Amino acid sequence: MSISFNYEKAFSRNIGWVTPQEQQILRNKRVAIAGGGGVGGVHLLTLARLGITKFHLADFDSFDIHNFNRQVGAMMSTVDQPKSEVLARMARDINPEIEIKIFPEGVNQGNLREFLAGVDLYVDALDFFAFDARQQTFAMCAELRIPATTAAPLGMGAALLNFLPGGMSFEEYFQWGDLPELDKAIRFVVGLAPAGLHRPYLVVPEAVNFAERRGPSTMMACQMCAGVVGTEALKILLGRGKVLAAPHGVQFDAYRNKLARTWRPGGNRHPLHRLMIAIAGKQMRSMLAAATPAIRNDAASKDIPPAIYRILELARWAPSGDNTQCWRFEVVAADHLVVHAYDTRADTVYDLDGHPSQISMGALLETISIAASAQGLRASCTRRADSPVESPLFDLRFTHDPGLAPSPLLDAVEKRSVQRRPMSTRPLRDDEKQALQAAVGPDYVIDWIEGFGPKLKTARLMFNNAKLRLTMPEAYEVHRRIIHWNATRSPDRVPDQALGVDKMTLKLMKWAMVSWKRLSTMNAVMGTWAPRLQMDLVPSLACAAHFVIKAKRAPQGIDDYVEAGCALQRFWLTLTRLGLFMQPEMTPLIFSKYVREGRSFTSVPALHERARRLAQEAAPLIFTDQFFPVYMGRLGAGPAPTARSERLPVEQLLYRPDTGASPAP
Repeated sequence: MSISFNYEKAFSRNIGWVTPQEQQILRNKRVAIAGGGGVGGVHLLTLARLGITKFHLADFDSFDIHNFNRQVGAMMSTVDQPKSEVLARMARDINPEIEIKIFPEGVNQGNLREFLAGVDLYVDALDFFAFDARQQTFAMCAELRIPATTAAPLGMGAALLNFLPGGMSFEEYFQWGDLPELDKAIRFVVGLAPAGLHRPYLVVPEAVNFAERRGPSTMMACQMCAGVVGTEALKILLGRGKVLAAPHGVQFDAYRNKLARTWRPGGNRHPLHRLMIAIAGKQMRSMLAAATPAIRNDAASKDIPPAIYRILELARWAPSGDNTQCWRFEVVAADHLVVHAYDTRADTVYDLDGHPSQISMGALLETISIAASAQGLRASCTRRADSPVESPLFDLRFTHDPGLAPSPLLDAVEKRSVQRRPMSTRPLRDDEKQALQAAVGPDYVIDWIEGFGPKLKTARLMFNNAKLRLTMPEAYEVHRRIIHWNATRSPDRVPDQALGVDKMTLKLMKWAMVSWKRLSTMNAVMGTWAPRLQMDLVPSLACAAHFVIKAKRAPQGIDDYVEAGCALQRFWLTLTRLGLFMQPEMTPLIFSKYVREGRSFTSVPALHERARRLAQEAAPLIFTDQFFPVYMGRLGAGPAPTARSERLPVEQLLYRPDTGASPAP
């Protein structure tokens, strides 16, 4: 028996609490929801059952088993499926007339105006730790005079805050500004639920782990949040009933059967909030210090001037090949820092002539300069000419400049990461390309390899290069040394969960990499197609474009490669600010140079011929003009990597001549 959909009949049981005329008003309203997780999914379905038919939904994530306890779209049948697509199907199953515009990249500066275009209400459902996205979205709502509501699932209850046009804004209430993420987290926790009704019954405190960005959750809280938000949406969209807006807030806790209304004039400027922020800050920093010293943001080392410590705390996030962190810091004075750097050419086949390490050194020096701007300091750098090129010394001196504005790239330093998994194939916009070209500066040009045909040729090149990597004993030694097994985060290596392969391939890789003999036997029996397919071929197609950064003048030595590293870091941080991600692809450049210069790089003679053929394959893609390639990679929009390399804490990166500590690990 076929049943046709009828809007009036489907939502007839709403009538009584709303009038028929009000139901038609709701029918034509448009709501934007950022986040499709615990609260976002149930918000969408609740508002769909209220009869709203127009939605914008933003989420870049896919469902996984750890979502099952609280997310309405998380089921065995939806594991690994995009959350936004699953939820859209569920909403359309409720109301086939629903119009849902999906933003599969989440919300970012590049799409916020489109996400909020024509919207009558914004519903916040972003992850707790999505500080930048949340700050930018609420700021845009205030600018466009769009009412915004957020209900936080805390314990077994909900905490509500509304931000209405003309009233107190999100920024005025939470006072985030340009604070570090830890301070934003503290202020967010305090501001969301000043009454703290949920705190007394947390039975496993260690389940709250800010270092790993996770905390406990319940479905009951998510359902209550949806009920609260649905009610607030009804009142706001129909213009009826009293809507409490910040600095007023409400928290209800079902476990304790308690309701609290709060009023905090000034938001986090209120004396009670300031006291709570101080107490919570002390507790959180103690928890983080005990869990992982690498993310402490207080100047714990008493012999380091606080401004220098803060610079180093940010600078340590600079990229380096295989997360080697090929530098140590010597603090000479409050205005003088010496970087003891070193390259890895002696034991790393990829570090040809130390140039890749020198590019990393440039990225570090650029990051130090960016970090110094946050302290009102201008950094100048000089390489000591008498220091060995394999272990150069850089003198950095800082001068106070009251007119120096903080670098706009500051917020991207810690967020910048490598994405080895597939990305969105959305082509880069002209404004994105222009911003990236401006970032590298006038001494460099960027070649874009885009479109299916050129990307396919590049994918084949990367696929073939991968076979060279995986069958070379010298490369095996590097891979064995730098992979951190059974890890999603690593302070000094690359976690295996960030490699971009499935679980079965990862298990085989771990088993085989016990020894070169075992690995070469597995390569002979099973081939290398599985990791090459997943780490090279598919990601090379699943991206917006490949890029080659080229110097207009041929690099002559270390200083030129350091300068290229400065340009690279500006490029990488700029694409991060744009909501994009990147993966380096340096092996075509490195092995082409080995071939051009007739240099041996392996004990396996047959691999030299393979490299020669690869160099010929790379030439029409990379070496196409009079400029000089210094860096290559792929980039695109999409979800942030869930696994990544982190960094050693500042204390472990210090060079102390009085103790005889070596700059090399």
